[in-house]
Amino acid sequence: MDLWTRARAFAGEAAKRSQELSAEAAKRSSALVSETAKKSKEIFSETASKSLEIAAEATKQADLLAGQIKHLASDLPVPSIPPIPAIPPIPSGAAPEPDAAELERYGITDDLREFVKGMTISTFRDFPLQDEPEMSDVPTVSNVRQDLNEWQAKHATLVLSAVKEISKFRYELCPRYMKERKFWRVYFLLVNSYTAPFENKYFEELKVKEEEEKKDSQKEASQSQASQATTAEQKDTKAPSKTSTSTNPEHDLDVFLLGDLGSDDEGPDVGDDGLDDDFDKIDATSGLESDEDDKNPGAGNAEDAK
Repeated sequence: MDLWTRARAFAGEAAKRSQELSAEAAKRSSALVSETAKKSKEIFSETASKSLEIAAEATKQADLLAGQIKHLASDLPVPSIPPIPAIPPIPSGAAPEPDAAELERYGITDDLREFVKGMTISTFRDFPLQDEPEMSDVPTVSNVRQDLNEWQAKHATLVLSAVKEISKFRYELCPRYMKERKFWRVYFLLVNSYTAPFENKYFEELKVKEEEEKKDSQKEASQSQASQATTAEQKDTKAPSKTSTSTNPEHDLDVFLLGDLGSDDEGPDVGDDGLDDDFDKIDATSGLESDEDDKNPGAGNAEDAK
């Protein structure tokens, strides 16, 4: 009984002590939370204050720097910027459309267009034409095989760009259902009545042009030969005169030595009077000597003896 009382008292004491500890812990926890909240509030307030001070200082420094930049910019000369030229539009990569005269020359007329509109894919596929052996060495240029003649190749190139139906037929048929060679053979057989007059006219004009060029070349050749012959004749004409002059050296010497005498004889006698006087003096002296010799013949013989 005594033990039970003691245990009961100890349990009551423990419960009381536990309540006191819990109350103390709650009190301390509340105080700690309050202190932490107070400290956090102080830290937050201080941080906000510092942030405001830093922002104000940064704003002040920015305004000061902006004022300095503005002042420096006002002192610097402002260069004149030339206007930017307008950028021209980039031309499209599509090929230019052929003119009406070229289309007309190669047989692409309104009648041909109307005739082509009545064609279908079956028109080509069911055409009674046997396939020929493929010619692998025939080149293809501008999507047109070069086993066509000059006029047909140009017509095919133009018709692919000008008549969309033919371009569509060719795209769908070649090479799945037929070869390129067969496609163009069928096409030109179908449109022969529309294209034949233009093809014949083209080759007639080409033939006339070739004949004119041939005549012009022959004319130029004949003119060149005539010019060469004339030059040769002129050289032959000049050669004898040079030969005749060089084959008479004695005559040239006489002309060189005596050629000026004629001109002196024809001119006036200048200075001849002086020469005549000299000749008269010589004659007079010789006359006197001859007279003295006649008078004193001995004197002469004595002088001879001496």
